Amino acid sequence: MEVATGALGTLIPKLGQLLQDEYNLQKGAKKNIEFLSKELERIRAALCNVGEVPVEQLNELVRIWSRDVRELSYDMEDIVDTFMVRVQGPDTPSKKSAKKFIKKLGNIVTKAKTRHEIAEEIKDIKERVREVAERRDRYKVDAIKPVKTLVDPRITALYTKTTDLVGIDEAREELITRLTKGDGMSAQQQRVVSIVGFGGLGKTTLAKAVYDQLRVQFDCTAFVSVSQNPDLNKLLKNLLYELDKQKHANIHSTMLEERHLIDLIREFLQNKRYLIVIDDIWDTKPWGILQCSLHDNGLKSIIITTTRILDVAEQIGGCYKQKPLTHESSKKLFYGRIFGSEGTCPGQYFEVSEKILKKCGGVPLAIITTSSLLANKSGNIKEWNDVCGSIGSGLARNPSMDGMRKILLLSYHDLPAHLKACLLYLSIFPEDYEIDKVRLIWKWIAEDFVHCEEESQSLFELGESYFNELLNRSLIQVADKNSDDTISSCRVHDMVLELICSLSREESFVTTVLGDSRQSMPSSGSMVRRLSLQSTTWPKMEMSKLRSVTIFSPAIINTMPSLSCCHLLRVLDLEGCKLKEHSSSLRFIGNLFHLRYLSLAFTGYAGELPVEIAKLQFLQTLRLYGTQIEELPSGIVGLTQLMFLWVDGRTSLPNGLLRHLPSLEMLGVVRVDSACIAGELGLLTQLRDLEVDLTHDKEGIWDENMCTALVGSLGKLHKIQYLVVDSEEMAANLEGSVESLGNLSYLRIGTATSLPTWIRPALLLSSLDITVVQVRREDIQVLGRLQALRYLDLTVAGDIVQVLERSYAKT
Repeated sequence: MEVATGALGTLIPKLGQLLQDEYNLQKGAKKNIEFLSKELERIRAALCNVGEVPVEQLNELVRIWSRDVRELSYDMEDIVDTFMVRVQGPDTPSKKSAKKFIKKLGNIVTKAKTRHEIAEEIKDIKERVREVAERRDRYKVDAIKPVKTLVDPRITALYTKTTDLVGIDEAREELITRLTKGDGMSAQQQRVVSIVGFGGLGKTTLAKAVYDQLRVQFDCTAFVSVSQNPDLNKLLKNLLYELDKQKHANIHSTMLEERHLIDLIREFLQNKRYLIVIDDIWDTKPWGILQCSLHDNGLKSIIITTTRILDVAEQIGGCYKQKPLTHESSKKLFYGRIFGSEGTCPGQYFEVSEKILKKCGGVPLAIITTSSLLANKSGNIKEWNDVCGSIGSGLARNPSMDGMRKILLLSYHDLPAHLKACLLYLSIFPEDYEIDKVRLIWKWIAEDFVHCEEESQSLFELGESYFNELLNRSLIQVADKNSDDTISSCRVHDMVLELICSLSREESFVTTVLGDSRQSMPSSGSMVRRLSLQSTTWPKMEMSKLRSVTIFSPAIINTMPSLSCCHLLRVLDLEGCKLKEHSSSLRFIGNLFHLRYLSLAFTGYAGELPVEIAKLQFLQTLRLYGTQIEELPSGIVGLTQLMFLWVDGRTSLPNGLLRHLPSLEMLGVVRVDSACIAGELGLLTQLRDLEVDLTHDKEGIWDENMCTALVGSLGKLHKIQYLVVDSEEMAANLEGSVESLGNLSYLRIGTATSLPTWIRPALLLSSLDITVVQVRREDIQVLGRLQALRYLDLTVAGDIVQVLERSYAKT
């Protein structure tokens, strides 16, 4: 449902664009578009309503209706995008005026024909929308309400026997020490700890274990759960009831308001030392209400909270990031539930058990769920292998996995629609794949998942906030960091990947072709829109509606057909494919007029980039790093929407290219061999990431004015955050006045004559890596005053090399 809702959210603004005068649509077409916009708003509202209901509670007719809305919105968006491509596509320049006039006349005729065609297509779509709207009314979609779940899937954690707990001792003792020993706080001060972590990690179990061990030391105790959509009045009554069941036995039958309830709690706790656990907080609002009632009475009271959301934990305070079980504890839990102990497990099960435990990733609920499934299969090794192989789809198919799925779905359903699409998109990546953050965000942008409300807002920075929010909600995990402690890549836990792959199949969001030729095909009545290829053979399927192709199996390139028929393709990601022997096979790229993301990175591609790339007027991302392309074609100057260009340092840029690419936000590795190119960099005022390689020109001449021009350009780049200036052939003199680097956080220079004078204490640099010929006394003083610096690598070139590293703790 969420995919259909998101698709409509993208489509409706585009329909509004078509009504603008610049598109000069026929009057009848405009009226039809106005009708479609209004009707689609109503359909979207109905879909949002349906989206609140768990899929399992919907009847088949409503599911089919939702699927048809999704396909309809995709088809409409394809029509609108195709129209815009044809109308906005620039004229091809011609030297002769007669030819130019004939070309212009031809374009006028073509565009008039295009307007007539879209008017006819809109008529057809209007009938489909009417039919969908009638079915909405017939099925009474607007009246559908979710049935409240009577069983909380976390409730079993509250009643686990202490003797059944595995791998929790160390974490429990660490928390108890934090809560009861001195750490600079007043001995009488209230202590707060917020346990944060991934769904199923055992936060509730850990909180309950600490609660059970400490409760005898307190005058009164309570353990209450908040949940995603809390009734604050009921929550306060639950707290009062837990604190004193006899005194407040009838509290739930009263009509007291929140303010009165808060006063009652404060009065009750006034002279009592209390221990209270507030489980499963999803946002700070209920915490704010509860905090009003849990005032610090100076009696060493303790509050423990649990949450999946890092921001919530940090705002509550006392953040404790729960870790997965160690491998030894995972084995103890797994084998103990099936065989009693690891020692009684038959030897033939060890290998497959290790594979299963790796997929469970130390998440207790995953281990418990899987071991429960295997407990009745202990006599059949084939069934164990089947379970291990099907863990990628087990959440959807196995009733035994239902509890795990429900717990993970809580996190998924709490996401806004745009983040649901971003999360589902991660299903294109293979299991255990390290996902580069920059690559992922630009693909989100190309897929139209990232929408700016203000023109001044950066799409990448907004996409980065989406990435951080998924991290914040523990739905993705940090895989690697840069030296300045910024996150460079992420991974998806196997159990979360299972869930999103399952949801992706249900929503026909991504079609995956695996190495053993297994395919996660779209549901009946749906088209293949996004394709993830993890096999060695190109699949046979209808691809006319294809929007995205990502290849993870380099060998498949040998069977890849021409994709020239895939006119709607937005993303073509061939990263890592072996293209050195396929230099003439990419001519079809010129037919992909909708293309927004093209990556040939790390392919070893050795030919010339097809001149047809100049036709890709909507291209936003071009990744060519790790190729052997020596020079970009001159036609690339027409790619005015390009925001990310990453080439190999050996690749030469056409003269004057940079002045034609005003939208660039990320650029590298730029070969700078003249003052002219260095000066052009100053025109790219949107740049946030820049990597340049200062070098001799083709005649081996070093331009003495190049460094001066570069420093002058840096003074114009007000948004720059990440800057790399490489100069291996000669030490660069980067002296000069630069006033605009207030956003710079990462800087690497190698090699410079000395520390540039524009590196001064006012900069908010967090990482500095620089090689210099000499170090002056004043340079050391400047470095010591860089207050935000976390990482410093200073190398002095010559016979003696000194490396200084400093690491500052986060404040």
